[in-house]
Amino acid sequence: MRFFGWIFALGLTALILVGVVVAYGSMQFKKAGPHTSDQYVMIMPGSSVTNIAAQLREEGVINNQAAYIFPLVTRIQTRPMTLKAGEYLITTGLSAGDIMNKMAEGDTVQRQVTIPEGLTSLEIVNILNEIEAVSGDEITEIPAEGTVLPESFAYSRYHTRQDLLERMQDDMTALVDSLWENRAADLPYETKEEAVILASIIEKETGVASERGEVAGVFANRLRIGMPLQTDPTVIYAITEGKSKLDRPLYTKDLKRDHPYNTYLNAGLPPGPIANPGKASLEAAMNPAKHDYLYFVADGSGGHAFGKTLEEHNNNVAKWRQIQRQNSR
Repeated sequence: MRFFGWIFALGLTALILVGVVVAYGSMQFKKAGPHTSDQYVMIMPGSSVTNIAAQLREEGVINNQAAYIFPLVTRIQTRPMTLKAGEYLITTGLSAGDIMNKMAEGDTVQRQVTIPEGLTSLEIVNILNEIEAVSGDEITEIPAEGTVLPESFAYSRYHTRQDLLERMQDDMTALVDSLWENRAADLPYETKEEAVILASIIEKETGVASERGEVAGVFANRLRIGMPLQTDPTVIYAITEGKSKLDRPLYTKDLKRDHPYNTYLNAGLPPGPIANPGKASLEAAMNPAKHDYLYFVADGSGGHAFGKTLEEHNNNVAKWRQIQRQNSR
């Protein structure tokens, strides 16, 4: 009997010790971390739970005891937890358990860069090179005009600037391919590359979403009859080559500049895009509005007045010049 009593006592002691250890571990796992300020932690893809625990300890957001327990707790859940890679904001007071749950949910920091429509590739690269919370070197090779989609893109610290640029280029390729498949049947150009060229001109000609289709229709009508596009943004691109802004108005001599991008001297589309068009301008180029307009000029409201004949256009130009004179007083 004494033997069984001793065994019982030993077992009870063991259970008590286990209970104490579990209680202590639970307390360590639930107590606030040792960090005294908010900090960012970057978990790289492919990191094991053990490596993540070690990293969290080294970066001072969990203590030694929690680091030992961390891998075990992720495995003893009803469903073993999968911790997701990414950038996490570990705020002051978060426990090891809170951090584990945060990583299991993939509650990463959402960073975003927005590329406006109509920028040149150099301007887009300059924006990407100014982003600080990314990895890798600055981009030095400028992509071709019209190959980068202007959009908002989410990213994390483990992305490089080149990663972002390539994603923008892949998205542009996919969008152009999709829109080209659903293009109008009677376009006056034969390739999607030519459609992107026209879309870039539309993007620079108007910022009014509702009239992009009409502007596209004017250019399509001109192309069909061999009439020069005569669009100022192409002349500006001929002067700047997309490397800078033109800080002066266009002069008459600029319209006579001998350059492949000068659509006053050369009929048809220029050799390449003059900017990176957005989705709306690409849609307009693939499906221009059907009308008889051949001309348009600013109307003083931010949009344009459209004309079917040169006489109508000249009247619209006269109205625009009158508005300009009134505004200059």
